[in-house]
Amino acid sequence: MSILQRTIVFALAVVGSNACADGVPEDCSQLIVAVAPTWDSLHGRLQLFERTRGGPWSAVVPAVPVLFGKTGVAWGSGLAGQNESGLRKKERDGRAPAGIFRIGKIYTYDAQLPPGADYPFHQVTQADAWVDDMNSPDYNRFVTIENPNAPPPWFDKQKMRHNDFAYRWLVEIRHNSDPPVPGQGSAIFFHIRRGVNRPTAGCTTMAETDLVRLISWLRAPRHPCYALLPAAEYKKKWQAWNLPSPEKVMNGENLSAVR
Repeated sequence: MSILQRTIVFALAVVGSNACADGVPEDCSQLIVAVAPTWDSLHGRLQLFERTRGGPWSAVVPAVPVLFGKTGVAWGSGLAGQNESGLRKKERDGRAPAGIFRIGKIYTYDAQLPPGADYPFHQVTQADAWVDDMNSPDYNRFVTIENPNAPPPWFDKQKMRHNDFAYRWLVEIRHNSDPPVPGQGSAIFFHIRRGVNRPTAGCTTMAETDLVRLISWLRAPRHPCYALLPAAEYKKKWQAWNLPSPEKVMNGENLSAVR
């Protein structure tokens, strides 16, 4: 192949990759979709979708209620959302990140996943932490310290094992992960809600039965992703971002009226 031919092939590859830079990637065939009524909403609805590669999305189960950050949602950084103008997710802003994100590992107090589940997981120990210190080189990373009986000063506020029922199951939402940018938000997960009206610091929470069902459904070879958007943004972006149609989301409910 001549230098000119190689240059043309490379240019076409770049154009193709840029054209698909935002949105649900082709390899994703399991999609978690959450819609918030507005940017400032605490409550929303979440639904699970599947597809064969390149095919249409089909709902797996009816939508369930979820809670977002105590001050709502803001654009995050993942597969889509990082290039949007407007309100941006920041550390300790009390907002859940909006956009599209890969699903990472499951972290749990338990020695095994729920029956029927088959997904990469880690049993959380007394030595594990998720770093939210913006000045740390391990910001927004999972770490394990050498000696939990003599932990460093920062460890107590960032440790993962609190014997808190809400953290029995943590499903990583890969916001601000590749690579992490200090100050743009850390430790974003799905986890068990603490009450039907108690929002989070930036995670997405739900009833334990709904979270266990989600965990049991996930399969790593299907490259699962999570999409969170306010209703108005969803209606604007669903086609460009390869999302299920608004008619399929929430079983045809009025997205602007979701509670």
